[in-house]
Amino acid sequence: MTKQELIDQIRKKRSFLCIGLDTDIEKIPKHLLSEEDPVFAFNKQIIDATQDLAVAYKPNTAFYESRGAEGWESLKKTIRYLNNLENPVFTIADAKRGDIGNTSTQYAKAFFETLNFDSVTVAPYMGRDSVSPFLQFEGKWAIVLALTSNQGAFDFQFIKNDENQEKLFETVLETTKSWGSEENMMFVIGATKAEMLAQVRKHIPNHFLLVPGVGAQGGSLEEVAKYGMNSDIGLLVNSSRGIIFASNGLNFAEKAREEALKLQIQMAKLIC
Repeated sequence: MTKQELIDQIRKKRSFLCIGLDTDIEKIPKHLLSEEDPVFAFNKQIIDATQDLAVAYKPNTAFYESRGAEGWESLKKTIRYLNNLENPVFTIADAKRGDIGNTSTQYAKAFFETLNFDSVTVAPYMGRDSVSPFLQFEGKWAIVLALTSNQGAFDFQFIKNDENQEKLFETVLETTKSWGSEENMMFVIGATKAEMLAQVRKHIPNHFLLVPGVGAQGGSLEEVAKYGMNSDIGLLVNSSRGIIFASNGLNFAEKAREEALKLQIQMAKLIC
């Protein structure tokens, strides 16, 4: 999906909602466990209930890889289903890959060619040669981890450069933005640090930001929009547990829709 196609979907749906499919088989409704593929059955019902409200879906690959070949098959079915929806959605493999160039190339082929995701999250710590392989695929995106929402983010991401007082996450933004373009690179910026989005926008005013942490992690959608939105909206705000595990009963998909709708209504009011 191109940048303009993504913007068009955001405008059409009046939403910049991304739903994280962090599908833990131990948390899905018990009645689904009798299904041939419980994880896919869960994902399918979540997608069917929310596809008119969300512009993106983000399976966290750890929840699939942990189940071996069976989990990988569930992931394959999920991305195939997402890619065949009547209204296109942006797909994100939340894999957080980061390795040397030839290994990154194989990771990129796995997610872009074999599975046909639109994008994959990548860690830039090993430098340009670990990220650039993901930028060689037309119409595909690398989503670079820059400022994350976990407590451990303070271990490294806010360390200051003694010479220019630039924080490490700012150095990451300034360095990596030249490796790709606004058409094939996004950045992960945690919602629980929403006030930092204004500083982020000084470095990358036009790139899309993937913003996790809204919902169960306590991030404020209004604050994210206040500091992070640009003329193209420029945001994909993710909610995972707060939507997909809103209920563990027979009505889980209905409850997921209710939570997604709450966010979509808020987003519609924030879109200019």
